[in-house]
Amino acid sequence: MFTLEHIIDLPSVWGVLIATAVFLYVLLDGFDLGLGILFPFAPDDKARDRMMNSIAPFWDANETWLVLGGGGLFVAFPLAYSVVMPAFYVPVILMLLCLIFRGVAFEFRFKAGKSRAIWDNAFHFGSLGAAMMQGMILGGFVQGVKVENNQFAGGAFDWLTGFSMLTGLGVVSGYVLLGATWMLMKTDGPAQAWARRAARYVMVFVAIFMGLVSLWVPFLQNEIGARWFGGHFYMLLPLPLVTAATFLALWFSLKTGAEYKPFILSALLFVLGYIGLGISLWPWAVPFRLSLAQASAAPASQSLTLVGALVMLPVVLGYTAYCHYIFRGKAGDEHMY
Repeated sequence: MFTLEHIIDLPSVWGVLIATAVFLYVLLDGFDLGLGILFPFAPDDKARDRMMNSIAPFWDANETWLVLGGGGLFVAFPLAYSVVMPAFYVPVILMLLCLIFRGVAFEFRFKAGKSRAIWDNAFHFGSLGAAMMQGMILGGFVQGVKVENNQFAGGAFDWLTGFSMLTGLGVVSGYVLLGATWMLMKTDGPAQAWARRAARYVMVFVAIFMGLVSLWVPFLQNEIGARWFGGHFYMLLPLPLVTAATFLALWFSLKTGAEYKPFILSALLFVLGYIGLGISLWPWAVPFRLSLAQASAAPASQSLTLVGALVMLPVVLGYTAYCHYIFRGKAGDEHMY
């Protein structure tokens, strides 16, 4: 009898599904984390109110993708989950604490009087901390973890390295760029002019950090270096060229006063960076220690959960698209949340 595992490569499908969920989280939660990082630098309280109102319908739902990514890893690749989670317990807990502070601040700020400054700071530092921890988790994951007998064999702070600090700062700057270009779409007047200046300023740092990470990654593992500078060099060369062209297009779109194009181009930069990481790391569930096939759950388990994921994924995507359609247009500064 033929079953689902005889028709498709279940580990690869689940690998793509989890990678997609993580990317959607980075993109969709990235712009509201970026707004949180920008929050105290906004020109006035009205601009901050508009920033809050612009993400109020979306911020909570955006974190659904983080749950799908983590839950999917646990269900589809339990061995990888059992290795990766102990390696990153500290930054994961710090990230969750920051997200909690940020969420509480979001709920309390609109009702606060004299204590509003406290919640403004909680929103800012919660966003900044969560973004930094996500970037450092990414850096620690890319550089690899110590594995012996299919178990994590390293220390609690192995993830804390120069490379992870660089990726942390890179993710923070990328989120700020997303937040600033999101604000271009959702505001007008002085707030929009300030967001445009902020986007032009931070995109320089995004380019620097993206370039440094791209140069560093091939030297982390011999296999990555061979993949990029070996026989596939000319095949992969269009990726950095398209990335450079996207930066130029973003710069001109910010100079010419476009409202929607800068956000689209900023999102495209994330897509290109993510593709680059995928090229470097595929098909490893735990880089250069456990492949997707080695870390995968039983085929029957992956088949059953895949059916549920394929049913619910279009529903969540449809709801997200509908929500963005309903709440399109400019955000006001009224206390409506």
